[in-house]
Amino acid sequence: MKIHGTNHQASCIYDVASDKRMDGTTVEDESDGYITRKILKYSKDPVKRWKVMCKYVLELFKKKTIDFLSMRIDESVDHNVSVIDFLKTNEILVGRCFLYQARDEKNVDEHVAYLLENVTVTAQLFSGLKIKNKNIDVRIPKNLNELCIYYSQWIGYERLLEIDSKHVTLENGGISYKEWNLFLKKWISMETNQNLAYLKLDYRSLDRFRDHVLHDIPYEVVSEEVSRIVPCRYKQTQKINGGIDIRRIDGKTATFFVLPGWYGSFFMCIH
Repeated sequence: MKIHGTNHQASCIYDVASDKRMDGTTVEDESDGYITRKILKYSKDPVKRWKVMCKYVLELFKKKTIDFLSMRIDESVDHNVSVIDFLKTNEILVGRCFLYQARDEKNVDEHVAYLLENVTVTAQLFSGLKIKNKNIDVRIPKNLNELCIYYSQWIGYERLLEIDSKHVTLENGGISYKEWNLFLKKWISMETNQNLAYLKLDYRSLDRFRDHVLHDIPYEVVSEEVSRIVPCRYKQTQKINGGIDIRRIDGKTATFFVLPGWYGSFFMCIH
């Protein structure tokens, strides 16, 4: 559990330890004017201790929202439901939620579905989970500022239509060219993803995308000799050469472009 002071100038980290020898250990670090103090507290039941501390801190500061919740779903599987029920029972909202797992072979589908069904995530959801069942019944939170799914094979066409987030990253996905074509047609007619401002996908050829996805959609190819700046995530901008534009019925433009290289990606930015 981490508590930040004003402008993050001072931060306290309370870490519940299962090793009794660590009880009371304090580690302090100061750099560039910022102080971080880590305090370890021993408990026979770390999860129970975390719940007590969490409730106390939220009541002390009169808060109902945890700014950042990070869960390694496959670490304490026996406690997942207990933690989720605690958040639900106490009506605790989660601003940013980061879900991941250490071992890919473990099936975490059931607990992920249970968490997203019972915990309200209000701003950002990051998932590094490898969902085994592509037909899993998962409720993706609405109106998020950012949705990042790093293993998105389970995000098919129907789920894509349900996404209502502003900044979206879908990596390692399996949506076909035909489905992207149908999606863009619905986006143009304002039937889906009206809040979308930024979409990042795995790298793919812009020419191939044009030929297989935009073949029956009006588009404009901008010359590579033309340099322009387009808005991307949050208030960031990206300088690009060329790109392909399509327009929505309300006049907004979606610009497609790629950033090559080892970590190259494909982008759709709306402006």
